[in-house]
Amino acid sequence: DTDKQIAKKIKSAVTDDGAEIRFDREAKPGVSNLLSIYSAVTGRAVDDVVAQYQGKLYGHLKVDLAEVVVAALGPVRDRAQQLLADPAELDALLARGAQKAREVASPVLAEAYANVGFLPAAP
Repeated sequence: DTDKQIAKKIKSAVTDDGAEIRFDREAKPGVSNLLSIYSAVTGRAVDDVVAQYQGKLYGHLKVDLAEVVVAALGPVRDRAQQLLADPAELDALLARGAQKAREVASPVLAEAYANVGFLPAAP
């Protein structure tokens, strides 16, 4: 998604009745979700984020959340676009990832096969 699309989705996120910004999964699941996302993206504690928005409206939180999410996703989106523009590099990256996955999974599968009594998997 573009920066504008991401921001629009965040700004149109469902919030809860009332205007108080506080973390309460039961009574305010919508705003609690936004606070959790903000906390996860910025690495700040939820309580710190709540304190920052004390006395402010949901719109303030949504605008700021959109900015931090767009900033965090920018490098990821740029790398994805680079890979999509270079299928050979993407294929090589996928092959390396598959090889690493096989190396990690192989001993676990061998142990599982031995415990169940199956013959070892063919290489």
